[in-house]
Amino acid sequence: MQTLNRILITGASGGLGAALACEYAAPNRTLLLWGRNVEQLEAVASACREAGAHAIIRSLDLVDCNAAIAAIEEEDAAGAIDLALLCAGLGDVQAEGELTESPEQIIQLGQVNFIAPSAMAAALARRMAARRRGAIVLIGSAAAFHSLPFAGAYAGSKAGLARFSQALRIAVARYDVRVTLVSPGFIETPAGRSTSTSKPFLMQPSYVAARIAKAVAQGKSHLILPWPFALLRLLDRLLPARARDRLLLGLAPPSA
Repeated sequence: MQTLNRILITGASGGLGAALACEYAAPNRTLLLWGRNVEQLEAVASACREAGAHAIIRSLDLVDCNAAIAAIEEEDAAGAIDLALLCAGLGDVQAEGELTESPEQIIQLGQVNFIAPSAMAAALARRMAARRRGAIVLIGSAAAFHSLPFAGAYAGSKAGLARFSQALRIAVARYDVRVTLVSPGFIETPAGRSTSTSKPFLMQPSYVAARIAKAVAQGKSHLILPWPFALLRLLDRLLPARARDRLLLGLAPPSA
């Protein structure tokens, strides 16, 4: 396991990102905490400092991909990033009474869930490869395994991220750079509570953060949480197309 002195966490202002910040907070460790909400970021940073870490916050919206790439290159130039956990993302379902998500929503989810983290990971992977060390974690979703008719933009953006993660992992492995894809199911977060979909096997952010840290330490390429979602992935592949389509339509929330 490589030494983790300098760690970048996007989406650190709440939910899983905040839990990961607390998981990795320790003396002699610098945490670069990114998020949109400065007040929440500062609260997370304060908790990390109490644990002995040096925490630096940055307010940034990943919709601006060019700014995100410039920022991650600036952070790495100031001090080599040993581990990047790219957690920032958006989740949503189509509006009530609508057949699909709006074009604007599809663009936004594509930018934040796929384009920005993929581009940031690629930019950082190049720098890590040059020094032959580093690790990158991309937070996908179990939704990437399924063609959800009520959340096509979310599932599609996470599916793209999953495929990119696998490709990046293969490309940089020979340079001793590790890439881990995390595909979680439902996580208890304020944003998640605002949706009306059922949430089987709901997990606490602290539990997911601990499992991610363990997977990173073990050098795993893919972590699926919780384990029943790995079985659902297999089931989706094995079911006949018509049966799979009927099943997915039946999962739609009442308002969809």
